[in-house]
Amino acid sequence: MPLTYTIIAINVVVSLAAFSVPRIMEIGMFMPYRTMRQNTWYELITSGFLHGGWTHLAFNMITLFFFGPILEQTIGKEHFVILYFTGLLASSVPSLIRHKDNPEYATIGASGAVESVLFAFIILYPFENLYLMFIPIGIPAFIFGFLFIGYSIWASKKEGKINHEAHIGGAAWGLIYMFAFVPNTIDHFLTMIGVL
Repeated sequence: MPLTYTIIAINVVVSLAAFSVPRIMEIGMFMPYRTMRQNTWYELITSGFLHGGWTHLAFNMITLFFFGPILEQTIGKEHFVILYFTGLLASSVPSLIRHKDNPEYATIGASGAVESVLFAFIILYPFENLYLMFIPIGIPAFIFGFLFIGYSIWASKKEGKINHEAHIGGAAWGLIYMFAFVPNTIDHFLTMIGVL
């Protein structure tokens, strides 16, 4: 059984527990102000298993369900788990820097780690068609990646509840991890785009 399913199950169980017990959410969410002053660095991981509601949880877990097992099979379980958890950490860095002096700011969700997985998939399968809800036309993965990053950069400049900085950080880490740590990724990518 893919480890992806175990990660999904943990996300669902922890998020459901937090929906019922607000204290779990309060302790586990990532608050850069608190993290910097109280050394609650565990928040960079725990916040990634908490979600703001059913829709938030569903979008992240559906994305992970479709892309995680393929990526896990391609790069191996060890690389997949390391990518996922380092993706949680790396995607928290932009929020940590930007909001370290804001006592009101808090964020939750697996989006950063999920984006790491998605963009690692895009590097390996750049021409694979991706389908979005309500849009019956496939979009090549690399085009989707460019559009997603462009939108996230634009949206991150506006105030809102969605942590677009985590999306950008997670996506960037997915690319960095694949090229830096997974053997033959560069050769594979260059072959896929027709350079080799």
